[in-house]
Amino acid sequence: MRQTLVLNASFEPLSTVSLRRAVVLVMQRKAEVEQAYPGLRVRAVSVDLPVPQVIRLRRYVQVPFRQRASWSRRGVLVRDRHRCAYCGGRATTIDHIVPRSRGGGDTWLNTVAACARDNHRKADRTPAQAGMRLVVQPFEPTPAETLLLALGLGGDAALPEWPRLSQPA
Repeated sequence: MRQTLVLNASFEPLSTVSLRRAVVLVMQRKAEVEQAYPGLRVRAVSVDLPVPQVIRLRRYVQVPFRQRASWSRRGVLVRDRHRCAYCGGRATTIDHIVPRSRGGGDTWLNTVAACARDNHRKADRTPAQAGMRLVVQPFEPTPAETLLLALGLGGDAALPEWPRLSQPA
């Protein structure tokens, strides 16, 4: 599924939305297409517009300052790139390093992506008790890193070919 970057009226990145939501915002004239996917168009009886890769809101939206990214199961899977922290295979679940039954919480530093096999094998134990080693260490992403991860741009991935958006004088 394609994701679209949403910029504030001041060209600050706000979030990502689905292609469908981006098209709705453009059609409602709440946003303008700043960058489109090359050669792709959305067509209907009364609509013909480029498929938006980056949109900019027409009105400025006040956003409260956030120092920390909110934890979520999906966020952990995206942060770890759907790779198991124990074997490096395809991860479909998350695992608590210190199990919840032993006081471990839903935090960025206590959860990792895991394949079902390793999650089941570790069960209600710590990795040391289960004789398992973490291939990658969990970390707490910043809000900006969370946005890049949601776009699939974290780590080694190259930034897309978005134009340098200059702010109006």
